[in-house]
Formats: sequence, structure tokens, C-alpha cells
Amino acid sequence: MIPARYSASRFPGKLMQDLNGKTVILRTYEATKATNLFDDVFVVTDSEIIFKEITSHGGKAIMSIKEHECGSDRIAEAVENLDIDIVVNVQGDEPFTEVASLKKLIQVFKEDTENKSI
Repeated sequence: MIPARYSASRFPGKLMQDLNGKTVILRTYEATKATNLFDDVFVVTDSEIIFKEITSHGGKAIMSIKEHECGSDRIAEAVENLDIDIVVNVQGDEPFTEVASLKKLIQVFKEDTENKSI
């Protein structure tokens, strides 16, 4: 899940800024998908602009209904009724997401699951 809000307090519209021909949020979404580490990737947003940016490029987005103080709360709303085991929060302004870091994070969850089944 990639939480994304348009009206950031320090730099409103940051996720829609051009980064070598694509928006920051689209690059982040594509980079996260390209890791091939996840069954699914969604952008969770309260912004029609960001929602349309992702879906118009074939991506998956969920529109959050409520106002949230942080991205984790936005993700919690989005996954509330989904049948999923693990949720990874990838920040919307990280278009250069590192595969190795995400692999380490996912491995922690796998090891925890393996230890509980013993």
C-alpha cells in the first residue's frame, strides 16, 4: 500500500511533480510493482487527481473516504475489509524504492510466520 495525499503541508502537490516525464507518485507505484515482491500494489489516496493519475496508467488505487492524520491510518481504512495477511507501507514520495530493503522487511514477516507454526 502506498498512502498518497495531495495536500501535504510542507510541499502541496509534491507527488504530482514531474520527475523525468512521469509524476513522483506514478514512478513510486511503478517501482514498487517492478520489485515483483508483492501480490498486489495499491495507491491509497484522498485525492481525485492522484487517483486518476494511477488508474489512467493502468494502476490500482483506492479512494479513502475519511480524513486521516497519517498514511498508516489511510492504509488501515483501505485494508479494513480486504482479505490479506501482510501490508507493507511504501511511502508515496519514494520513487527509488530499494528492492533489497523491501526483501529484508518481507523476510522478517516470513520468519515470524515460520516461528509461530513450529
